[in-house]
Amino acid sequence: MAGEPVTNLMVTTDITVGRMTCAACVRRVEKKLAKLEGVTATVNLATGLARVSHPESVPAQELVAAVEQAGYQAALPTPPAREEEGTADADASDAVARQERERLLVTALLAVPVLVLSMVPALQVRNWQWLCFALAAPVAVWSAWPFHTRAVRGLRHSTATMDTLVSLGVVASFSWSAYALFLGGAGDPGMRMPFSLLPSASDGTAHVYLEAAVSVPLFVLTGRFLEARARRGTGAALRSLAELAAKEVSVRDEHGERAIPIEQLRVGQVFVVRPGERVATDGCVTEGSSAVDLSLVTGESEPVEVSPGSALVGGAVNVGGLLLVRATAVGADTQLARITRLVTDAQAGKAKAQRLADAVAGVFVPVVLSIAVTVLGFWLGAGADPQAALTARVAVLVVACPCALGLATPTALMAATGRGTQLGALVSGPQTLEALQHVDMVVLDKTGTLTTGRMRVAQVTTLPGELGQDAVLRLAGAVEQGSEHPLGRAITAYARRSTGEEPPPPVREFTATPGQGVSGLVEGRTVEVVVPDGELPHVLAKALAAAEDAAHTPVLVRVDGRAEALIAVGDLVRPGSYRAVDQLRRLGIRPVLATGDRKAPAQAVADALGIEDVHARCSPEDKAALVRQLQEEGHRVAVVGDGVNDAAALAGADLGIAMGTGTDVAIGAADLTLVRGDIEALADAVRLARRTLGTIRANLVWAFGYNVVTVPLAMVGLLNPMVAAAAMSASSVLVVCNSLRLRAWQPARARGRDAR
Repeated sequence: MAGEPVTNLMVTTDITVGRMTCAACVRRVEKKLAKLEGVTATVNLATGLARVSHPESVPAQELVAAVEQAGYQAALPTPPAREEEGTADADASDAVARQERERLLVTALLAVPVLVLSMVPALQVRNWQWLCFALAAPVAVWSAWPFHTRAVRGLRHSTATMDTLVSLGVVASFSWSAYALFLGGAGDPGMRMPFSLLPSASDGTAHVYLEAAVSVPLFVLTGRFLEARARRGTGAALRSLAELAAKEVSVRDEHGERAIPIEQLRVGQVFVVRPGERVATDGCVTEGSSAVDLSLVTGESEPVEVSPGSALVGGAVNVGGLLLVRATAVGADTQLARITRLVTDAQAGKAKAQRLADAVAGVFVPVVLSIAVTVLGFWLGAGADPQAALTARVAVLVVACPCALGLATPTALMAATGRGTQLGALVSGPQTLEALQHVDMVVLDKTGTLTTGRMRVAQVTTLPGELGQDAVLRLAGAVEQGSEHPLGRAITAYARRSTGEEPPPPVREFTATPGQGVSGLVEGRTVEVVVPDGELPHVLAKALAAAEDAAHTPVLVRVDGRAEALIAVGDLVRPGSYRAVDQLRRLGIRPVLATGDRKAPAQAVADALGIEDVHARCSPEDKAALVRQLQEEGHRVAVVGDGVNDAAALAGADLGIAMGTGTDVAIGAADLTLVRGDIEALADAVRLARRTLGTIRANLVWAFGYNVVTVPLAMVGLLNPMVAAAAMSASSVLVVCNSLRLRAWQPARARGRDAR
């Protein structure tokens, strides 16, 4: 019994599923997997991926076997491939696309003459119907063969999909045409057949439906081809992320420099990044200075300057000098790998609306088959012409294919997650998008979220005199270079940037007094950088009061015993925080500041950003309690944080949002990650979520509405089968194209107006 808990552990396995063509297929696979004990599955039509949660006692191969028993192809995803294997997979994919294109082209060459002759009576020369029959036969058999084989396979597994509907429609129209030609008098050399967009019946059986037999495969194959191209577009985010991964890396060690496959790189090894090259993996710069382009990884538009000690992200592009980098993470532990996993996970999920659509589609095809049989029986029972009964039946079969239902949500979700990644916002799934839409209050951490989280010089005030600001900074930076205090490091860094001098002049007789400051001799002058005390000149006293009001830490610079300057050091508000808070308000979301910092700094940041609700000195438990209190008041609460102390609040909120520059614990507890550490991306994510869910609703309304309108028209004989085939294919293409519009969505600031 000791081993029983282990066998009941739940694990998640991804399975690639082939041969799925509509939402009915999705439902079929999910139901088949759910029959296994303890197994639940979510299947995505657009990605062809099944995400299965199952007990550890149920092996992955058993899951694959269950999918295959349902009549579909199934395989476990292969591990990241070597370059040669990846090339082989790409070649195989290209070969399949080429075959589909060739099948479509041949079908079009054969079908178009049949359509023209059938639709234009003036072109119906002697024995035209036999020419059409000769051209239509390969289309009805060879072109439609994939539909026939999948329909038969489904029949063997007691299931029906859209392929069943297409196959029956083609077989029925072609079989009737063959009967009419050989036995019904339609084969007479002088036979003429009028055409109408509305179905019509002629006397007797001297009427053929070859235009329906060729138009159904032609339009469905065209729709599938356009869908495939569009769906490849929605998956562009994952492909672009995959392209960022390096294949080789130049390692430098005691043996010199050599190129090795990226799989052989280990943490701690030093590698070379030349100008124009991508950074092979996450690391820390050990030598060299440069600017790196992070736009494809974090969405940061401006190049970032790096120098020894700076952290680098794999996939960034070195646009400056030569860098030596020590690897800090490799393989699945890199930030690029985590981003890829988040995007993949997001695209594998389903929104509530899509679950409803899949449930409907699961019973839709059997219902349509029943309707088709009923329509045929009703028309024949009412004494209608057999041709009219057959026309109505074929139209019902063809027009009712539920392709659009299966594509409505996944294509929009794929496009939205890809666009969100480009904007620096990684969503964990469709549930995150749904939660973002309804959030009305956001709890914001201060340090590292609204502020930079690093001490920086905010203001320098100097007395007029012989030294001047640059000279004072040069002396203060020199004496502070011997200090390990965050204030000292901030002053030294600021002095170097301001004066452009590196290294600073040497310091002698350096002394550090805890709680007071530092002093030393620089170029023969006694320089002190200390806590302000005593009476100060009016200019410096005014600067001291301003620094205290802003909750900054003031330090006084004395040179040879004379007060020369006052430097205010603090944790500065991120430039994007001002815009972000304003945009959140415009979106109807009220900001709340909750921080573990003191009241004065918290209030100063809140005043600067216009936040009215401030909670200071908050422990992790206090933050979690605040979230619960707001939820009990009826609010939908999002929490934004970056540290371990935010993890509990992130997990308890309706929506947890982590800064990408934060800790792994915070990111792991969050539903949404702001990759570049810019809270302004949150407002963009809210707008994108609202636009995405609006697109999904529009897609589903179209998909349901299309069937609600067209199926009754087909039942009463007011829909030509050829028009039905074109309408069915067009509905799927329109859904995918509507979703693709999300790839071009721009944030409000880029458009110059607020977009909700």
